Amino acid sequence: MVSLEEAVIARLSKGGERFEILVDPKVAIKIKEKGDVGEDIDLMEALAIDKVFRDARKGDVASEDVLSRVFGTLDVLEISKTIILQGEIKLTSEQIREMRERKKKQIISFIHRNAVDPKTGAPHPPSRIEKALDEAGVHIDPFKGVEDQANEVIKKIRAILPLKIERVILAIKVPPEYSGKAYGVLRGFGRIKQEEWDKDGSWLCLMEIPAGVQEELYEKINEVTKGEAQTKLIERI
Repeated sequence: MVSLEEAVIARLSKGGERFEILVDPKVAIKIKEKGDVGEDIDLMEALAIDKVFRDARKGDVASEDVLSRVFGTLDVLEISKTIILQGEIKLTSEQIREMRERKKKQIISFIHRNAVDPKTGAPHPPSRIEKALDEAGVHIDPFKGVEDQANEVIKKIRAILPLKIERVILAIKVPPEYSGKAYGVLRGFGRIKQEEWDKDGSWLCLMEIPAGVQEELYEKINEVTKGEAQTKLIERI
């Protein structure tokens, strides 16, 4: 379990009552951002104390009757998940600043991968995107999803930096001796729309990927296949 010194309060007002838990701020933020508790998160380990409080600072524990009435369960983990997802997390200003900076980097990466300069068809460098964000005075919400915010950010910075959301469809042919490794690499870039095996054992596929990662994909596939893969741009969408 996380130590009391490192834990923060997650608080929820519900059913006319106030509920609080003491939780690891990093785990609480991760759950908040994902919108759920994933398999990679051990919520019990993230709690400083496996109890639900009315007032954590005073050590005033919520009664079982109240918990059952408001949440319909006495399961501390289920209740804690609800408190984190629906309530507020009392973070320090430094923690919020770090979250905002991390979310900003994620948004810049998303724009770099998914948007291109309409004139050149090439992605803008991350540094140029960051400069446009700063010039436009864009506010980053540390708790809001990356994709939703990125689409809003693009609208705000278009006057400064021409951007167009674009995806491309590529045809790729991989020699048989590299097909297994190539598949694992390519899957991380986008969606495999169609695939088949050629008579010589080569793997053929059609992939839809963000336009901004096109060059990165070419580099990776050439590295994996020692330059023997064949690629062709089929369509821009």
